[in-house]
Amino acid sequence: EKKNRSKRTLNRRKDWLGMSLAGWAVGPTGVLTTHFWGPVANWGLVASAVYDATTKGPDIISLPMTGTMVVYSSLFIRFAWAVNPRNYLLFACHSFNVCAQFNQLRRALAYKIEKDPKAMDEIKDLGTKAALLGAGVLGTVAVSTPLQRAIVNSAALPKAARDLAAHPAGPFQIHFWAPTFKWALSLANLADIDRPTDKVSLSQTSALTATGVIWSRYSMVITPVNYNLMFVNIALGASSGYHLLRKLRADYADKGSSFKA
Repeated sequence: EKKNRSKRTLNRRKDWLGMSLAGWAVGPTGVLTTHFWGPVANWGLVASAVYDATTKGPDIISLPMTGTMVVYSSLFIRFAWAVNPRNYLLFACHSFNVCAQFNQLRRALAYKIEKDPKAMDEIKDLGTKAALLGAGVLGTVAVSTPLQRAIVNSAALPKAARDLAAHPAGPFQIHFWAPTFKWALSLANLADIDRPTDKVSLSQTSALTATGVIWSRYSMVITPVNYNLMFVNIALGASSGYHLLRKLRADYADKGSSFKA
């Protein structure tokens, strides 16, 4: 009897676990939803940074892209917490990515100083500008709530301006600033438009391309629906896809042709 009771308890636990997994799979952020695959695509950025840090030299690290990704992921940590449904997988992804990208940034700066000792002055200047930018951002955040309230309640302003200030994806919300800053990733791609293909990270461009494609859909199924996020991801998928095709052509197509010749 004791053995049968233990067996029944074990079977109930198995049934509960099976129902829990099935419930999660079809839940609001389950494996059958874009709310799952969107963050999974972003985990590719983390995997890329870890892979490049452990197998590649610092010469392939793009300073514009890496610095941009530090700020981008910092903003999306807050975005993941504020979006509906709240996305813990996305929150964890960008938390890890900030750490991974900071490590890549450290490696790139150390390499730059080693190659050019005079670069230290340039780096200090960039650090000062970054600190001033950070102080400006903190100041803006501090006054954003009272400023938004003043605009929304102002009878002197046109209704369109008041509605924009009150919108859940308007300029006083993380739903506006996180996607808006994401445009900087495409700008970083443009800055690297002529970067030699041997200095382009295949893993990073692959992850960015996948992120752009999947997030173009993800932006339409979250609350609030975010058209800014959709367009920025279309641009990111296109600009990263361009670098990905350059890299694949140089590493495989062109080398294959040279080998046959």
